[in-house]
Amino acid sequence: MNIALIAHDAKKELMVQFCIAYCGVLSRHNIFATGTTGKLVAEATGLEITRFLSGPQGGDQQIISRIQCNEVDLLLLFRDPLTAKPHEPNEATLLRLCDVHNIPVATNIATAEAIIHSLERGDLDWRDIVNPKSPKEG
Repeated sequence: MNIALIAHDAKKELMVQFCIAYCGVLSRHNIFATGTTGKLVAEATGLEITRFLSGPQGGDQQIISRIQCNEVDLLLLFRDPLTAKPHEPNEATLLRLCDVHNIPVATNIATAEAIIHSLERGDLDWRDIVNPKSPKEG
C-alpha cells in the first residue's frame, strides 16, 4: 500500500516515534512524506521514503495530487490542533479528498495506532481492490 505521512512541526517527533515503533509494518509498504517529516523519519528508521517538498512549500499539494489520482491508500496526518497554520486550507482539501476516495486517514496517534494494527491484520486489503497496483508497484 501507499502510505502518506504529514506532521506539523509540534508533532514531528511524535511521528518519528510512531514510525520507529511500527517500522516493521511500515517497511512492507511504500511510504511518501512531506520534506522535513520524511527526512526525520528516514533518518530515525532507515525506511525508504519518497520525499516531497515541505508542507508550506507545496508538499501538501503534491500529496493532494497523489490522492486525486488515487495513488495514496492511507494518510497519517499528525496535526497540531492548538496552533493555526497558514496552509490549513490544504488540510481541509486533504481530508475532503480522503473522504471522496475512501482513504483511511488518522489525524492523531490514537487513530493512527488503530489503523496501523488494522493494516497489519490485513483489514485494509480492500484498498488493493479499490486501488490495484501495477506489477511493478507490487
